[in-house]
Amino acid sequence: MPLKVLSVASEAVPLVKTGGLADVAGALPAALAPHDVAMTTLLPGYPAVVKAIGKAKLVHKWPSLLGKPARLLSGTIGEHGLLVLDCPSYFARDGGPYGDSKGQDWADNWQRFAAFGRAAADIASGATKAGKFDLVHAHDWQAAMTLAYLKLASDTPDLPSVMTIHNMAFQGHFDAKIFPRLGLPSSAWSIDGVENYGGVGFLKAGMQMADIITTVSPSYAAEIRQPEFGMGLEGLVATRGNRVRGILNGIDPQVWNPAEDSEIPANYSHRTLAKRKTNKRALEKAFGLEESDGPLFTVVSRLTWQKGMDVLLEVLDHLVGIGGRLALLGSGDKAMEAGLHEAAARHPGRIGLHIGYDEGLSHRLQAGADAILVPSRFEPCGLTQLYGLAYGCVPVVARTGGLADTVIDANPAALASGVATGIQFDGVHYHALRAAIDRAMALYNQPKQWRRLQQNGMKADFSWEASGRAYADLYKELTLK
Repeated sequence: MPLKVLSVASEAVPLVKTGGLADVAGALPAALAPHDVAMTTLLPGYPAVVKAIGKAKLVHKWPSLLGKPARLLSGTIGEHGLLVLDCPSYFARDGGPYGDSKGQDWADNWQRFAAFGRAAADIASGATKAGKFDLVHAHDWQAAMTLAYLKLASDTPDLPSVMTIHNMAFQGHFDAKIFPRLGLPSSAWSIDGVENYGGVGFLKAGMQMADIITTVSPSYAAEIRQPEFGMGLEGLVATRGNRVRGILNGIDPQVWNPAEDSEIPANYSHRTLAKRKTNKRALEKAFGLEESDGPLFTVVSRLTWQKGMDVLLEVLDHLVGIGGRLALLGSGDKAMEAGLHEAAARHPGRIGLHIGYDEGLSHRLQAGADAILVPSRFEPCGLTQLYGLAYGCVPVVARTGGLADTVIDANPAALASGVATGIQFDGVHYHALRAAIDRAMALYNQPKQWRRLQQNGMKADFSWEASGRAYADLYKELTLK
């Protein structure tokens, strides 16, 4: 009999995506299936999700879910179970999952995702006809209140639970005045409940109530014990001790495979790297770059301080000055976008931009660029460096979180033993990133060494197989007590 797990997430590919959370939530059911785990995913009923499931089965109705009527619909996501919380008052909106078309957070996000958590707790505890579950797995602050409702306001407070933190920077912290409207017992307003620095902390509540907390890389699990990365919750992390674990994310080799990728002009493998040149030429044309056999760097990122994009701006003149070029895909901070446009104007034919996001273009960038820059100040796991490894696009990364866990630095010992896969650097500042780019340039000018870096990365296994097994083992640890 398979272990039945309810996965609660605010996004999952292929139905809705704003970041890496969606990739993980979308990949987990298939990754766990070989390990005798049947995972059902619960998603909010955003317009795209409701449209995708079509004529779904009605499972349950709430006359009032924190003040709004809601329905529970049942369908499938791929070959796996899917539940959708259909509540138009909360989720049938133009814009994104968390904010309007101008990027402003919805003012009632606390209510939207508290209601989502309340519904998830009802489902997990068997209060609907969605079936019975052996464990509930909540992702990030948007799902974290599931565990508060489950532990503090349900008939099954002992149901095993896992809380996964994909990024500690996003915590769902709201004013204390919302607490009376959450429908929790008064005892929940305490340091051992949902109270956090005088307000209501959604992520904090989930971390407090979970049996196990996971992060998406082992290094990040260690880093969040420090104030720099713990973002005010490092004390709670410390009190949870060995209940905080790190399980590295994987990538889907069916989607990210240069040998079969239909999004790229020329397919190739680690044995046919010369075919990448076709992809490089196509990228140069698409981004208005001069044709050259010199190194083409890429960035695929949100344009934010966390991602180190301010430091990237500082180093662009040097990158171009030593013969490099840049093709960038991303959006975010408007001042950073403006700075990038200014840099592109200073260096026509050397810096090309696509402000926004395009999934197919991200594949083509990995398949045609020589190296990908990931200068993040903190990175819970990171996926772009994994895609880079799979595509022979050598990662140049800050030594933090999942970046440190997945890229083997091309130091003299690693080069001599033939195991290096990329370049790591310490400290996200101008001189560190400049030195890393200089190292990349020097290695690029040694074709045999560079090709070895590419081949090592492409042969590494970052599929979900090992991660799926780790999650399955964790679930069984909790349920076989």
